[in-house]
Amino acid sequence: MGRGSGASAGALARNSVSGSGLDAVGGWRKNGVLVKGREAVDKLELRGLEVRCVIGDLPTERDREQVLTLDVALTCDFGAVCASDRVEDTVDYAVLAETIRDALRQARFRMIESAAARVAAVCLEAPRVSEVWVRIAKPGAVAGLREAAVELVRRRGDGAS
Repeated sequence: MGRGSGASAGALARNSVSGSGLDAVGGWRKNGVLVKGREAVDKLELRGLEVRCVIGDLPTERDREQVLTLDVALTCDFGAVCASDRVEDTVDYAVLAETIRDALRQARFRMIESAAARVAAVCLEAPRVSEVWVRIAKPGAVAGLREAAVELVRRRGDGAS
């Protein structure tokens, strides 16, 4: 839990038992469902997606692949897939993971910020996705540093790439 949130660990535990209240990441849960305003927010997450690709600005980075670790959270509506129980009615995360890998392998980005923006754009190509959160980490980017990482959020129709 972040500093200064004002919620005690005990309150969060009580809320998780009842399924209602502020959760540890600042979202509001009602009966166990993450809500935004008055509507439920459905999330599909890809965690720890590893991609080997050329990434980096240094000459020594331009001729070798490095591993990036991605976390992606997609805001979608699960109504159709919950009713049908068919992959055709949701975002196929296996296909999306491979599409992300292909995009990063082909692009050969210099900056992880550009790579994150491309991943967001790929995710928003799926018509069921209304918002995407992307985190890309580059382990070992600097000696003595576990990883360098960026995060971004993009929404359908906000014109950002």
